[in-house]
Amino acid sequence: MARTKKPRIRSMLIERAAYMLRMREPVTLRGLVAGTDVSTMAVYTYFDGMDGLWKALRQEGFTRLAAQLATVAATADPVRDQVALGAAYVRNALENPDLYRVMFDAGFELEDAAAADETLHRLVHAVERAKTAGRFRADIDPLDLATQSWTIGHGLATLVTSGPLPRATLAHGVPMLTALFVAAGDDPERCKDSVESGWDVAALST
Repeated sequence: MARTKKPRIRSMLIERAAYMLRMREPVTLRGLVAGTDVSTMAVYTYFDGMDGLWKALRQEGFTRLAAQLATVAATADPVRDQVALGAAYVRNALENPDLYRVMFDAGFELEDAAAADETLHRLVHAVERAKTAGRFRADIDPLDLATQSWTIGHGLATLVTSGPLPRATLAHGVPMLTALFVAAGDDPERCKDSVESGWDVAALST
């Protein structure tokens, strides 16, 4: 008779693996369950082994990102909203630096690739709204512009979370995103106001 799986144990193992990464400890079967009330068999029961655990870790990173993006409410300013989504992306990286690095480890598949893709689609939708509002040119490809803005946020987040640069570096997001969106057709002054409102340098840099 198959055992009933307990979500608590699955979550606990994911959290422990993330903690071990944060502490720079090797994530091993024995290390993962040390000091818990479960055996190494739990890793096979809940993840079909260590490869499955790494898949779950990647997915958890995107799950937390989706939750962070969901906190960004739509306003009457779609450019501000686009930037706020980028800021939420960076904030998720700062709050979950170890899971953030695992998210982009292509050596392991995702449990739900469609759910991960949906995080980018939120950015695409924001660009579409800005086009409809006349902020971006009609010939702008929403996916291309969303990818370019994501690249800016990802680059800054990676440089800060991996250590080479201080959080104050995130302030560079304002001129970089402003230049990108002005090139896409937005009015320079209006764009600067929207970007500054959405990026919230003070909140990201502390």
